[in-house]
Amino acid sequence: MYNLLISLGVGILVALGVRAAGFSIWAGLIPGTLAFIITFILLARWVAKRIQLLMDSVQKEFQGQPANQKEALQRVERAVKTLEQGLIYDKWQIMVGPEIHAQIGMLKYMAKDLDGAKVHFAKASTRNYMAKAMEGALHYQRKDMAAMQASFEAAVKTGKKESIVWAVYAWCLLQLKEKDKALQVLARATQTNPSDEKLKASLTQLQNDKRLKMKPYEPTWWQFGLEAPPAPTMGGGGGGGRRVQFINRR
Repeated sequence: MYNLLISLGVGILVALGVRAAGFSIWAGLIPGTLAFIITFILLARWVAKRIQLLMDSVQKEFQGQPANQKEALQRVERAVKTLEQGLIYDKWQIMVGPEIHAQIGMLKYMAKDLDGAKVHFAKASTRNYMAKAMEGALHYQRKDMAAMQASFEAAVKTGKKESIVWAVYAWCLLQLKEKDKALQVLARATQTNPSDEKLKASLTQLQNDKRLKMKPYEPTWWQFGLEAPPAPTMGGGGGGGRRVQFINRR
């Protein structure tokens, strides 16, 4: 990575400068190390600022409700192109590329470009639980249960405090007639999040042989595109259309 190499180079030059001034190489160790750390931090901030500018631009794309599906897809396309500009920093900073791939993958997934989303999810950071959960939902739609479970397990590992991740995992298992596994997932979820009433209610529903209701997990639930949202009511009274949103990993 360029940041690391440049910082290391600066640290070595400072250490050699101290040595050239007549001091021992050991005397240059501390200033060389400090130069390395300071340079690395400054370069990391430089990259972070440029990435944040791209993120802010993407956020602006999704301000307000799109007039129609065509406009929503156009927003996604513009957002993806903006994020792709940030991939040039992949060689500069560790984890920048995988995180940008995760964001692009989520946008493509929500725009129903599953093939495109799959490509970016494969390069995405495993720390982004929403990206992994959407990857799991993608594999569910492709009927690849082994890959689905692997993705969801990665999602609940890093997003163990996020109820939506557990709920979507259980929902997909239920659709595949794997009720016992869905119960196990929700049991793990409630053990991990003992104060989460939504997860407790979901577990109780399955234990009582009732349908798993996803309404408590709206509006994030609609972003997975696994169920059609309710049609807007007459008069525009707060219809539940699925909005394409840019998701930040916390």
